[in-house]
Amino acid sequence: MSVNAPPRSSLATESLLFASHLLTRWRQQPAVLIQGLVFPTFLLITYKLLVGKSIIRITGTDSLYGLVPMCAVAGAMFGTLAAGRGLSFERDSGLIARLWVFPVHRASALTGRLLAEAARTLASSVLITAVGVGLGLRFKGGWLTVIPFMLVPMLVVVVFSMAVTAIAVRAKNGAVLVWLGVPATGSVFASSGVVPLHALPSWLRHEIHLQPLWPTIASMRGLAQGGPVLWPLLLTVIWALGLAAVLGPLAVRGYRAAAESGR
Repeated sequence: MSVNAPPRSSLATESLLFASHLLTRWRQQPAVLIQGLVFPTFLLITYKLLVGKSIIRITGTDSLYGLVPMCAVAGAMFGTLAAGRGLSFERDSGLIARLWVFPVHRASALTGRLLAEAARTLASSVLITAVGVGLGLRFKGGWLTVIPFMLVPMLVVVVFSMAVTAIAVRAKNGAVLVWLGVPATGSVFASSGVVPLHALPSWLRHEIHLQPLWPTIASMRGLAQGGPVLWPLLLTVIWALGLAAVLGPLAVRGYRAAAESGR
């Protein structure tokens, strides 16, 4: 006599459940809210009030068209760093190991985390963009450009979350993620978000072109300001796919090692 095994839910369903759980937990963690939402919003308002008029006078361009994308991407990455600190606790408490042996898809925890990061980024981008509109930001290409404008930070944060996961599941504690925040912060602020690229020295422009967040900010600026979009958006996708091809397997292997360690 055979007993029919209970039907398993789909990977998509389980990923959504994991994502919903993470979003609920993050709402109760002040660090995630502060770094992912409060800090970038405060940064946007402060930059606009302190240097907004000076940037217009020097470059003839409203700084909001670079500041809003810069703060949206910064908020996405800082929020991911704050949320990633919990992975070390999940590993040390044995939660990752228990999930590994439960009758669920083994990929669902990772895909659920990526979905949660994307959803959190969308929420923070909507708020930061709304604040930017209140400060004077206008989408000169029409309101349809708002949709891809919001999707670009989500693409960035999914890839960045892979890097955070790959490091956090192997690190002794979450403090090591501070070191990842150094190049991340440098890339955000060295992406022509404050000052337009044409206003910078030629040697500095070449340096900025070599880092992955330049096309990200440039594509969002173009979507809002009505400038060139296709080439920077294509570069953003190429950078994202290339980094994901490297970081994705590292995140999977690190998560698997943490799960099989049984800690």
